[in-house]
Amino acid sequence: MNPRRTLHVLGSVELGTLALLLLNLVTVHHRTISGVLGPVHGLAYTATIITAVLLAGGRTQVWLRAFVPGIGGLLAARAVGSRPVPE
Repeated sequence: MNPRRTLHVLGSVELGTLALLLLNLVTVHHRTISGVLGPVHGLAYTATIITAVLLAGGRTQVWLRAFVPGIGGLLAARAVGSRPVPE
């Protein structure tokens, strides 16, 4: 899996869990849903940042974009592009 695809998947999971958390908040506000989705969103957010830092290859703009909650992973995926990361 290329770096852009990895960040895109993590960013999508992060955005999806955030959307579900907000939907739960404005509708039924069920504690069990929040209790499950909250940690999943936190893990996805943290994994997105760590992955962006590892894949940045010295490009600060990549990992800085990952810090934006919700869409940071998708922004970082766009910044990574599909070029190979130097080792």
